[in-house]
Amino acid sequence: MTDRSYDWQRLADRSLAGDVLTRDEAHAVLTASDDVLLDQLAAAYRVRRATWGNRVRLHFLLNAQSGLCPEDCGYCSQSKISTAEIEKYPMLAQDRIMEAADRAAALKAGTLCMVISGRTPGERVFGKVLDAVRAVREKHDLKICACLGLLNEEQVLRLKDAGVETVNHNLNTSANYTPEVVGTHTFEDRVNTVQAVKAAGMKTCSGGILGMGESDDDVIDLALSLRELDVKSVPVNFLIPVPGTSFAGIRELDPRRCLRILSLYRFLLPTQEIRISGGREVHLRSMQVMGLYPANSIFVGDYLTTQGQTARDDMRMIEDAGFVLETPDGEPLVGDPFEGVPEEYPRAPLPLVEV
Repeated sequence: MTDRSYDWQRLADRSLAGDVLTRDEAHAVLTASDDVLLDQLAAAYRVRRATWGNRVRLHFLLNAQSGLCPEDCGYCSQSKISTAEIEKYPMLAQDRIMEAADRAAALKAGTLCMVISGRTPGERVFGKVLDAVRAVREKHDLKICACLGLLNEEQVLRLKDAGVETVNHNLNTSANYTPEVVGTHTFEDRVNTVQAVKAAGMKTCSGGILGMGESDDDVIDLALSLRELDVKSVPVNFLIPVPGTSFAGIRELDPRRCLRILSLYRFLLPTQEIRISGGREVHLRSMQVMGLYPANSIFVGDYLTTQGQTARDDMRMIEDAGFVLETPDGEPLVGDPFEGVPEEYPRAPLPLVEV
């Protein structure tokens, strides 16, 4: 069957019915020619609209502890093997975290994603995280997502008691490709953390990084693993080949490839929140808004060690395409989305990477 005759709407029908695409169908999405991309996106949007309507959910990312990580992940500028020029600092003081929470609220984010570098938090740092979560929740109507590395169920329950709604721990890639990405932990280590979050009755957030040299089967297998784990929120990152990291020389992505990946993930993960995360501005470029047809969420502001576009540009992009912002309780935002949003704000230390 040729691209032009392939029935992408039939894939949407099957996805909406809860069926899993066959591997051949999944490969067809990833390998389709550019001239059917709009047909794919239209089918993926039908699936997205069934759960999320035309709403876009905003998340704000806070790098609360940077660098100083003992892991050897090849993509990461914070890893022990990276020579990337990034800021390195221990756990931020609570007043700095509150400043970030204030900014997240001003930018209309529904969720503050608090991230610390490292394999797993020590008790002193973990206690500071808990105190910060309580302070943010007392002041703001923000949901909190914590990304703290490898965790056990007891730690997850303590986060839940403090007011954390979601715990993030990305699988990053397929089980098969993980040894090519990292040697200091296993795919199973990451799965165990996601399962601990689920066992504690908390919302699971887990996704991956695409464009690291993985095969199409790895792209598919990652999505199937996330589906099997019943992950509720799926950040889809596109590799930024930061100078000084092991993967600095990998440049595999273009906007159409990214959009095909997002469409596939919507077909395989029909009701999940799919968030276009790191690499959105770098790889989707002028086609960023088209990613919102399969995906329903983005980060507003900067990422961990790389900068994003301004919040006003994000909001203008959303409004121009006829989408609406979502409030923390899941309702469409009523009123002027630009009200209170600053024209500019402090930027991340690294410039966007040329690809």
